[in-house]
Amino acid sequence: MKESIPLTKSHVIYDAIYGFIKINPVEWEIIHSPFYQRLRWIKQLGFSFYVFPGAEHSRFGHSIGVMYNAHKILQSIDLAVSTKELMDPTCLTKEALYHKSLRLAALLHDLGTFCFSHTTEMAYIKYGETTNSKKGKSLQRRLADDHENLGSYIIKNTDYRGGITHILKKYNIDPQMISDLVKGVDPSHLANQILHSEIDCDRMDYLLRDAHYTGLNYGTYDRDYLLHHFQVRNVDGHDVLSINHNAIHCVEDFLMSRFSWYSQVIRSPRGAKFDALAERLCFHFLEKGWIYRYSDLLEMVAKRPEHFYAFNDNYFMSLIHKHYCDGSLDKDPHIKDMASCLLFEKSPEVVRSMELRQTLFNQDNTTENKKTIKKAEAKILEIQKYLKKHGDQLDWLIPDLPTKDIIFVSSYKKVVQGKSGQNVLLERDPVKISYDNGDLKLLTHVENSVISKLADTKNFIPNAFCSRSAYELLSRAGLIENE
Repeated sequence: MKESIPLTKSHVIYDAIYGFIKINPVEWEIIHSPFYQRLRWIKQLGFSFYVFPGAEHSRFGHSIGVMYNAHKILQSIDLAVSTKELMDPTCLTKEALYHKSLRLAALLHDLGTFCFSHTTEMAYIKYGETTNSKKGKSLQRRLADDHENLGSYIIKNTDYRGGITHILKKYNIDPQMISDLVKGVDPSHLANQILHSEIDCDRMDYLLRDAHYTGLNYGTYDRDYLLHHFQVRNVDGHDVLSINHNAIHCVEDFLMSRFSWYSQVIRSPRGAKFDALAERLCFHFLEKGWIYRYSDLLEMVAKRPEHFYAFNDNYFMSLIHKHYCDGSLDKDPHIKDMASCLLFEKSPEVVRSMELRQTLFNQDNTTENKKTIKKAEAKILEIQKYLKKHGDQLDWLIPDLPTKDIIFVSSYKKVVQGKSGQNVLLERDPVKISYDNGDLKLLTHVENSVISKLADTKNFIPNAFCSRSAYELLSRAGLIENE
């Protein structure tokens, strides 16, 4: 028997950043599904709470905040429908469906998040169980074992009571369309930009939210002023998102805040050391078969949502604690020592050397950049060889070289690379600045913008961490710098 759609009713959530947020019936039902409630138990900033005790906030609140920012951008560019239409599940006009779909995609963008967010996700990506699989016909074959593909799988493959697919269909919303929006491949350029660009609804939320809960001012910007200056411009028949030139300094403040946030918080060795430990432990557990593998997650999503609900931070920490206490780590003393560090917040040592220092790159100078990266890799290899020869199992090292660039914006060369003949203004990610005379420019081409002068800059922050005994051994050998 087909489920009936509830009568028009809006619910309200009070958010620590934005205050009251209205939730429509389909959003409310999704929020109370096992898949979404799981996000309450996943910390937004991984193990940063070991450094900033207030950073206990979750992906649950962040995702609702991202939805609200998508909503506010639509209001700013006059593409939002009325509250009455938004809250009415039977209202499926083209305009209402566009508004509702963007809100839903924003709400669901982190649905496949792993334990402690990106911290353990990298272990799954590196292990690559289904990515590298040559057996069967896995729906995830050749796709990264990451949160985006897992989230998309949940959206499209849970057509049962309480499943996301089922709820979307119940309200006459196409799951494939929501999945395309989440992945940033929707036919609408404008929708993709609102959800995925250098200034999008996701970044607008996490900068303010993370700053609030850590207690740091890094990440703050004038959100109201920025929202007021969003505009839509038409390029070759496509609507694109831009920001009026009057808000140029607000845009710069936003981008500088994000650059500082990643440089001083996310990649800071104070917090990154615990994330690196968790990633290393997760990879070890994947190798041993002690933790859910990606195929297990897909199976639970398809058949056992209540079990998938338990794939959260508590599961990961309990698993480490179990193996720490039951003796199964005794054969790998270095892993047991890492587990002790993570469980009881015992800080590993930071490896310091000339080759592992923070460096500002020119994004486009790939030759020089590769030389610097190779020097860092060579230093790591030198240390590993020395420890293997002169140390024991408690003398461990965890390399933590960057996997993502820390940039203000992508350089113009990076934006146009491999896109000969295409209008660069139709590229999804770059910030576009609009002028009252009708002109539209990439931010990198705005001459009076500070960011245009910094557009080529990339921050390279290599880290490496080791046990105390390894640190003393390496110090005596003169292979690393002493504090």
